[in-house]
Amino acid sequence: MRFDLVDLRLVLHVAETGSITHGASRSAMALASASERIRALEETLGTALFDRGRRGVVPTEAGLTVIQHARLVLEQIERLRGDLRQHARGLRGRVRLSSNTAASLEFLPSALASFLQAHPSIDVDLAERPSGDIVRAIARGEADIGIVADAVDPAAEFETFPFAEDRLVLVTPQRHVLGRQKRIAFRDTLAHDFVGLAPGSALQDHLDDHATRGGSRLRLRLRLPGGFDAVCRMVERGIGVAIVSRTAALRCRKTMAIRVVPLADPWARRRLRICVRSLSGLPIHARSLVEHLRRLTDNTGTSRP
Repeated sequence: MRFDLVDLRLVLHVAETGSITHGASRSAMALASASERIRALEETLGTALFDRGRRGVVPTEAGLTVIQHARLVLEQIERLRGDLRQHARGLRGRVRLSSNTAASLEFLPSALASFLQAHPSIDVDLAERPSGDIVRAIARGEADIGIVADAVDPAAEFETFPFAEDRLVLVTPQRHVLGRQKRIAFRDTLAHDFVGLAPGSALQDHLDDHATRGGSRLRLRLRLPGGFDAVCRMVERGIGVAIVSRTAALRCRKTMAIRVVPLADPWARRRLRICVRSLSGLPIHARSLVEHLRRLTDNTGTSRP
């Protein structure tokens, strides 16, 4: 079944004016031609699109369905035209990227810096979200690209690519009792004070959820904006312990008096993946970012700085 853009515009114009005559006029089409097009479309679909009356026409249920999809199709065509005009004029493109906390703070900054330096006409909107929310945002068209943990299984219609490997660890002050452990389960940390990330942080929400599942809650003495470095600095000062990315913990350990203890929980080890609905269906500027991120990833799925 094929749909003609001219027919879709005509259906919208007729619905908006409530008249085939006025819809034909708005479509710059003769009345006889417009009537024939609508009749032929109804025959093809096997159902009436409009109820005809003395005072004009009213869409049927089938007509309302066609109108809804016609608007979406024509809006997408206009977006395509706008994107192409921007490229022709050298104007800016914008990529909507959603990522979990570890990727946002540890793996993406240098990758985005090199990409933006190489593409001065492209801007990136980076939003931090839990992995499950990222998949839903891509499905709804609210994000172009996502960086998600492999604990989330995107639907079959998504495309994913390796990006990086992340492991969550416990950081403690040098003389803290938990710092003597070789490995530790998350549940065994919950009796101690914590330093956490700011409300709304995807990682902090993830940890709160695991604590709740275990029948407990984190004893948060302080929530900090600004990332893992600020958290580790507060841990060093003895305010509490914290769960952070291993990459950040090892970096901070070089300049701070902290200890790093691996978490024994299976969910603490996460492989991060690039997630899109369709690589070929992305706007050219978003596809360029995916290709850039993939070039920074070696065959083992580890992102290189």
